[in-house]
Amino acid sequence: MCTVCGCGGASFEGHRHVPEKKLPFGHVDAQGHDHHHHNHQHGAHGDIHFGQGPAGTEVPGMSQARLIEIETSILSKNDGYAAENRQVLEAIGAFAVNLVSSPGSGKTTLLCATIAALKGTPLAVIEGDQQTSNDADRIRATGARAIQVNTGKGCHLDAHMVGHAMDHLHPALHSLLFIENVGNLVCPAAFDLGEDAKVAILSVTEGEDKPLKYPDMFTAARLAILNKVDLAPHCDADLDAYEANLRRVNPKIEILRLSAKTGEGMAAWTEWLKAGLQAKSRREAAE
Repeated sequence: MCTVCGCGGASFEGHRHVPEKKLPFGHVDAQGHDHHHHNHQHGAHGDIHFGQGPAGTEVPGMSQARLIEIETSILSKNDGYAAENRQVLEAIGAFAVNLVSSPGSGKTTLLCATIAALKGTPLAVIEGDQQTSNDADRIRATGARAIQVNTGKGCHLDAHMVGHAMDHLHPALHSLLFIENVGNLVCPAAFDLGEDAKVAILSVTEGEDKPLKYPDMFTAARLAILNKVDLAPHCDADLDAYEANLRRVNPKIEILRLSAKTGEGMAAWTEWLKAGLQAKSRREAAE
């Protein structure tokens, strides 16, 4: 998990991951380190699982207790920034969605189509990528305000990054804020950005078992969009199996079938966004 790999910005108190010299199987080096000792489990076919310890992951040289301590520290700091973001969004009645997916799911294309369909609705976009401003440039070409956040080696946006972007964008009263996260189905699941909802976008070309392979993301998502449904007949995609697997990992998840190319399902998607914005604006007015 990203929360212990270092890209979350944690202090590792001088710990560095240095590539190990390959040693014979089961070798114990001069310092007494057993280079085959891990907290992993073996399945019936010899499959190896490194995620069954209390921390849900393993890093060489670190105990499960230390991994939990590091993860708790990183997420606690992030949650503080997320709370600040949430306060700002609550104060202005803005509805924020965190768009998460694997690379190539069609997030940016869907976002461009969404902006066109929401003509007249105030909105802004935060674009997250490791490098380039390509996606932000595509969004700006629609006439929408957008800011690019490049994460470098980081594999996700965090709440501190989003807060800086919000300071530059100044989201309008009663507006929509789209946060297009870095393409990654693992690390963004753990990081609260202050958003109202995570929306997981899943292309029908990715395989019906994707929710089972990456359960944390789809458990964290409020809505799943089955994107590119126009391609389903051409790749033998079973849309009912997608939905069944999504509900296996998250029985409460909302699901929309959609094609940004043909427009199928776009009305339901924009209505979902408008309903979220209206509810947020009413709550802000009541306070």
